[in-house]
Amino acid sequence: MVKLSGAEMVIQSLIDQGVKQIFGYPGGSVLDIYDAIHTLGGIEHILVRHEQAAVHMADGYARATGDVGVVLVTSGPGATNTITGIATAYMDSVPLIILSGQVASNLIGNDAFQECDMVGISRPIVKHSFLVKDSKDIPETIKKAFYIASTGRPGPVVIDLPKDIVNPANKYNYHYPKSVTMRSYNPTIQGHKGQIKKALTTLLTAKKPVLCIGGGVIAANASDVIKKFAEKLNLPVTSTLMGISAFPGTDKHYLGMVGMHGVYEANVAMHNADVILAIGARFDDRTTNNVEKYCPKAKIIHIDIDPTSISKTIMASIPVVGDAKIVVETMLSQIDELNVTRDLDALVDWWKQIEHWRARHCLAYSHEGESIKPQEAVEVLYKLTKGDAFVATDVGQHQMFTALYYPFDKPRHFITSGGLGTMGFGLPAALGVKLAFPKKTVVCVTGDGSIQMNIQELSTALQYDLPVLVLNLNNRFLGMVKQWQDMIYAGRHSSSYMESLPDFAKIAEAYGHVGMVITKREELEPKLKQALAIKNRLVFVDVMTDATEHVYPMQVRGGAMNEMWLSKTERT
Repeated sequence: MVKLSGAEMVIQSLIDQGVKQIFGYPGGSVLDIYDAIHTLGGIEHILVRHEQAAVHMADGYARATGDVGVVLVTSGPGATNTITGIATAYMDSVPLIILSGQVASNLIGNDAFQECDMVGISRPIVKHSFLVKDSKDIPETIKKAFYIASTGRPGPVVIDLPKDIVNPANKYNYHYPKSVTMRSYNPTIQGHKGQIKKALTTLLTAKKPVLCIGGGVIAANASDVIKKFAEKLNLPVTSTLMGISAFPGTDKHYLGMVGMHGVYEANVAMHNADVILAIGARFDDRTTNNVEKYCPKAKIIHIDIDPTSISKTIMASIPVVGDAKIVVETMLSQIDELNVTRDLDALVDWWKQIEHWRARHCLAYSHEGESIKPQEAVEVLYKLTKGDAFVATDVGQHQMFTALYYPFDKPRHFITSGGLGTMGFGLPAALGVKLAFPKKTVVCVTGDGSIQMNIQELSTALQYDLPVLVLNLNNRFLGMVKQWQDMIYAGRHSSSYMESLPDFAKIAEAYGHVGMVITKREELEPKLKQALAIKNRLVFVDVMTDATEHVYPMQVRGGAMNEMWLSKTERT
């Protein structure tokens, strides 16, 4: 049996787990592990410029591939710099492993140099955490961490590694387990047969059904079976922000995104439904608006692998705990077996009503004037990429414009921070996607506020040859903050005007990339086409957009699902 040090065990365990890349930043407490990366080989380390970006890169990689992303950072500030990234992944159920260095075991609790209680600090935002106390436990701990992170409702797991535990002077027998079992962790996968039958019977007898899908559908790789299910039952389909790309955005059954900036037909259909089948969605406040007014006529069927998400916000009439793919496959197989007479005439009438709502064309906007509309920039991007790009976004108006004006037909192609709403997520996440899919077109849609939060990762992009397209919708404001100030605070723009913005194109060039500026509408399509034609360089396109534009529809605060602003002057 081979003998390895603790540091070598960390790296060999990752290799045996099938990990190809890790993202990180070295420091004193993890130098032994970094030396093992060099001496063992077999794994690529991506050196970021800030630890938060390391987590976002691993996050983007994980969302796009479905694999577990891995991060390695040093103790103290290296570990604490990962917290925003960990919280981002936790809120959106993204599987990550964060390996954090720690001071030597005998120094823990002594306020040693670069010591912090990483397990304690991260506890509310991880699925689980480990403090390794014996070097021989490293392989099994890493195997358990991957198992926990990737099964059930996915999420981040922290492994804290004291410096003495990875000491290269001490060698131990190494064996990486093929599998692990944990008595205290056994997620329900199949779903209760009686509840599934009850849910399916209720759905089949509905006159105004709606299928609402969330990010759990993507996590479960259930897109194909849900498409079959929706087509077989001719169901209208809506999605949460995190559910975008789980169902083809151009499919006739898809109504669009629901919630605060959801489209008119999707929100109104939800409000008027008599049965809502929610799969892998957690009914957060951006999806429900006022819970007391939420879909008053609907029975809620809620399928989720996480039992704590069911009836937490919206009471489920029929709860089903289980894996989305397996449960829907079971439902699909039982449709013809159940002796249920469907009211097909009612379903035809329901679709006629939905088409009437669709005819409102709630995403129409004015093309008048010389200024570039951010909606148009996203539409041109969609046209030129033929809807086939991976698109990562930051958070703000540009995020919502992307969600509304770029239809995604393939799962895992829309990469965004939903639950935490993390500015600075987009660029590093896009780089993580590009690392996973080097031959695919990867775009980061960002804004002048968000891009500056992790702009230093332009350096990482150059070092590792990650030629993404950065589309900066530059309105010189914190756009979503300004929109709220316009609508709620009588236009008092308190600290939302970005008064001293840099020349982003020149910054990109200073980092070794291509910088472009678009100021006129007639330049938009030809210059974006030119940018997309450059395949071997990162291109930063700074688009000067109309600062007065708002994202519509927008739900009325405290209202029901069907209460929306459709423009600055029109309200439902």
